[in-house]
Amino acid sequence: MGFTTLSLKGRALRLLSQREHSRAELLRKLAPHVQEGDDLGALLDDLQARDFISEARVVESVLHRRAGRLGAARIRQELQSKGLGAEVVQDAVAQLQGSELERAREVWRRKFGEPTTDPQSRAKHMRFLLARGFSGDVVRRVVQGADGSDEI
Repeated sequence: MGFTTLSLKGRALRLLSQREHSRAELLRKLAPHVQEGDDLGALLDDLQARDFISEARVVESVLHRRAGRLGAARIRQELQSKGLGAEVVQDAVAQLQGSELERAREVWRRKFGEPTTDPQSRAKHMRFLLARGFSGDVVRRVVQGADGSDEI
């Protein structure tokens, strides 16, 4: 192992120490640093074999960090951008479906606090939730049902 390989491995470990990364993310981030004699594929294989790279932990990390603020559509997009497999992404999104309405209500409550009857304000509330990846049906239920009937 030459110095450059250790340097590449050091970069990989530094990235992984900051947060969970998927194999595709590491490949994209480390590729510009590969020098002659480096074998990025072998390094990533080794890190994966040693469980330094784990799709399950990447999914868990994203869900933990983002589910409280984003809807399933935005989380799906983020997981896909990390290069995770379609089945893994679908399973993660399926986990979120049951809590989508409650999460959207909480995001709406933290941002706006109280319902409005003004059509322009309602549209603003709806755009806000839609931009965060909540489905149209959930957004309508939150904004139209924000009359206090489902208060905690």
